[in-house]
Amino acid sequence: MHEESREGSVGKATWPPVTLLVLAICGIAIVADGYDVVIYGAVIPSLLHEHSWGLTPAGAGLIGSFALIGMLIGATTVGTLTDKLGRRRMLIGCLAWFSVMTGLCAIATSPEVFGIFRFLAGLGLGGVLPTASALSSEYSHPKARNLVFAIIFSGFPVGGIIAAFTGMFVIPRFGWQAMFLLGLLPLVLIVPVALRFLPESIVFLRAKGRHAEAEQTARRWNITLDDTENKAPASTQAPTGTGSDGMSPVKTLLSRDYVVATLCFLVMSCLCLFMIYGYNTWLPEIMRRAGYSSGSALGFLLMFNLGAVVGQLLISLAADRLGSKPIIVTTYLLAGVAVILLSLRLPTAVLYAAVALGGVGAMGTQTFLLAYVSKYYPARVGATALGWTLGFGRIGSMLAPPLLGLIIGVGLAFQWNFYALAVPAVIGAALTGLVPRAPGEEVPLGHARTDTTVRSLAEPT
Repeated sequence: MHEESREGSVGKATWPPVTLLVLAICGIAIVADGYDVVIYGAVIPSLLHEHSWGLTPAGAGLIGSFALIGMLIGATTVGTLTDKLGRRRMLIGCLAWFSVMTGLCAIATSPEVFGIFRFLAGLGLGGVLPTASALSSEYSHPKARNLVFAIIFSGFPVGGIIAAFTGMFVIPRFGWQAMFLLGLLPLVLIVPVALRFLPESIVFLRAKGRHAEAEQTARRWNITLDDTENKAPASTQAPTGTGSDGMSPVKTLLSRDYVVATLCFLVMSCLCLFMIYGYNTWLPEIMRRAGYSSGSALGFLLMFNLGAVVGQLLISLAADRLGSKPIIVTTYLLAGVAVILLSLRLPTAVLYAAVALGGVGAMGTQTFLLAYVSKYYPARVGATALGWTLGFGRIGSMLAPPLLGLIIGVGLAFQWNFYALAVPAVIGAALTGLVPRAPGEEVPLGHARTDTTVRSLAEPT
């Protein structure tokens, strides 16, 4: 982009129109993603009372995993295809696919049919996050990368808030099916806007030799092509002599330079998504079994997502100054403290605060982890790295619903569900410290440089 559109007089990142456009479309897409994921937790109490279905808590947890299996396949497959076929095409396709499949859940006549539609919706859901992340990262200023990810990924808990509020009003009046019919809105509202306005990644177009399209996009949005070559942080450029530039994206992730970090990121994502989906799937039912009404139980789910929105936006301002590592350790530990508080018999107001803290910790960890991944690897493999991180993380999200459902089903005290969510937080905080410095990264500075448009030294990670 033109230098004056990217930085102020003192070299601070600003927000040109193309960045705002991409963030808006990708952010709204992630809102739809968050809504679709959280509605299952909101409708579980209704499904358990659907007499013709005969669902048990363990069975409901198993159905919850069907969508997550689809997300695992979608994230790894679509994330890799995105680096081959383009960010724009894959994002629009995933949005349309999961919207249709979510709407079809409303006409399911049995748990089996419902589970199939949830699996198919998961294929599209899994592809939205890595694709939107890669596109947003490439159209954002490196110095504001954590803030950008906090903004777009606040869409996920915003979607959860919408699902919780909608569930409180819609389910008692129209039944759980109406929640899934509302999932058709992205097909009607978001896809047409994205088809008309969403730009393709210029980095992708140039890498594929589509120079005419790259120049056309650059002219439309007043971007200088020389600047896009250096969009990624210096720390994400492969060091001379590593040979990684000639590797496929997957081989680059598993190469000698990146394999340790890749393994750490995969496990960290797995642990984080275990916490997120444990909360979003079972929190209303756990709190109902702890003695709260159905409305109050949904209120806890609302506070979890509201805390995530506010908290991660505030923390992101520190993350771009302090670096990703200390922030991720902090958010993991916040999540652990929150679930320990929830296991205690405390006043309701304190429990609501603890749930909000859990939202900050769990969802904040995922947001800043993905920002870390986007900065760590070469830009040309960005979508693949994000897709694999999210895809492997789906193993954690797949394990959480049935494991917590099993704990509930065998009659253990509700506190054991929170103990099961505390352990991943501690392990994740420890793993964060094992991530090595990115290849070619200089000794981290105390703060980002402000005298150049493109950083010559890596920002702290």
